[in-house]
Amino acid sequence: DVQLQASGGGLVQAGGSLRLSCTTSAFTFNDYVVGWFRQAPGKEREGVSYIDNRDGATWYVDSVKGRFTASRDNAKNMVYLQMNSLNPDDTAVYYCVAHQSREELRQLKVEFWGQGTLVTVSS
Repeated sequence: DVQLQASGGGLVQAGGSLRLSCTTSAFTFNDYVVGWFRQAPGKEREGVSYIDNRDGATWYVDSVKGRFTASRDNAKNMVYLQMNSLNPDDTAVYYCVAHQSREELRQLKVEFWGQGTLVTVSS
């Protein structure tokens, strides 16, 4: 079952920005690592980023380092992914995911996932 709600995707020109948001009413993010996977047409699913809500630690795939920033608002039970300097290679469906283990999430294993939000970057 889809338990996370992701939003913020859309169509943007290369060089533009979008902010993705993720929340849930099913549980509290405080004890979880919340991240984002993406899947482009014809490509395998890829881990993009995560933030560990227990200590604020973040991780990014090399292709988005310096352009994407993960953040959290524990009071609102929200996680965000600010995406700047977008390029057409970032076009994909982005899924919000959660796991209590950073290592499991890095291996694309999830305990909870969302419905996905489409990001399209035009050249």
